[in-house]
Amino acid sequence: MTSVATTASPALDDARQVDDLRPFVCFCGQDWYYHNRAHSDFQLMTRLARTRKVLLINSIGMRMPTPGKSAAFWSRVRRKLGSMTKGLARPVADLPDFWVLSPVLFPLYGSPRGRAINAKLVEAQVRMALPRSAIVDPHVFVTVPTAYEIARRLDKASLIYNRSDKHSAFGEADGSLIGGLEDALLAEADLSLYVSRELMREESEKRRGKSLFLDHGVDLELFQSVDEARLPAALQRIPKPRIGFFGGLDDYTVDFDLLEKVARDLKHVSLVLVGRAMCSMERFARYENVHWVDFKSYEEIPAWGSGFDVALMPWQRNEWIRHCNPIKLKEYLALGLDIVSTDFPEIEHYADCVRIARDDEAFVQLIRQSLDDGPLRSPEEQRARVAAATWDERVRELAEAATACARARASHR
Repeated sequence: MTSVATTASPALDDARQVDDLRPFVCFCGQDWYYHNRAHSDFQLMTRLARTRKVLLINSIGMRMPTPGKSAAFWSRVRRKLGSMTKGLARPVADLPDFWVLSPVLFPLYGSPRGRAINAKLVEAQVRMALPRSAIVDPHVFVTVPTAYEIARRLDKASLIYNRSDKHSAFGEADGSLIGGLEDALLAEADLSLYVSRELMREESEKRRGKSLFLDHGVDLELFQSVDEARLPAALQRIPKPRIGFFGGLDDYTVDFDLLEKVARDLKHVSLVLVGRAMCSMERFARYENVHWVDFKSYEEIPAWGSGFDVALMPWQRNEWIRHCNPIKLKEYLALGLDIVSTDFPEIEHYADCVRIARDDEAFVQLIRQSLDDGPLRSPEEQRARVAAATWDERVRELAEAATACARARASHR
């Protein structure tokens, strides 16, 4: 079992006064058993589970991976099959009211009949899990759009659509199908949550219920900088200066052409990449200054990030990124790091503490500027920028908004 800190905070104490402590059922966008615990679904739900029952349903996906088309096909299949063997469990020793369901599923999203069969199969497993976890009349919290047909049929106090990303912009998914499910959720949800102000603005006419900008949070207790002597030994052996990235190395989010340009143009600088790669990294084998250290646990990440002289956000310029708000930004800031990023709408709100590049050449030049001139702001000032952005505060906002929606829904029955 996993262990997490469960000490109640003032923010959670305040939440109890405006929240009816109703249970949550979360159709998650990730899988508890193999995705990074930094994801907002995990952060929000584990904190909610300190005060109420929570059932988190591992992602039911948006497409069937196919050999030759999907990156790391066999790895994805193996890890999902491994997750399905877990069934219904309470994986966190300190959170007895936090349940995780790994449904057996067949992601047959290519045909209406296949989608209907899969929805019925998953729905049956959810309905069996609800009494076992003693959950009645919950807030139903949907992140992955393919859960729509299941979520709409469940008895619930409110339907909350967590618009964490524009999923119809995901390259491997059927954009038309996923877009239709997104629109259906927007039309039916009592509350739509956004982490992207750009996406919230664009969808203003599609929503039926209320909307709320619920920014990401950061675990300030975990993300504290450590000095050089306490860095991982493997990182200490990498020559300085070090520029780095931690997180998932996915080709639909990370601009690998840009990273290769950085490695080629800044040969005197060590480029450190920390994260599981879902695509080939062979292109970097020719660069002696590139150090890929693969996956590190959520708890290990702050020590690795502490060793970066400059932290990078080398994002693709696509529709997915245009509507995103990376949690990584707040983690970098909490560590007091100097940051260079490609441009996208949400990053403009942090122009006071991030160097923002409008093109690839500028990205390299801004890294040089950071190394030559020093950071935009001191580490203390960077950390202060996210001092109020705790996950506990986000839970307080979510609990208050969900309770208001449930009361409004009940009054119209």
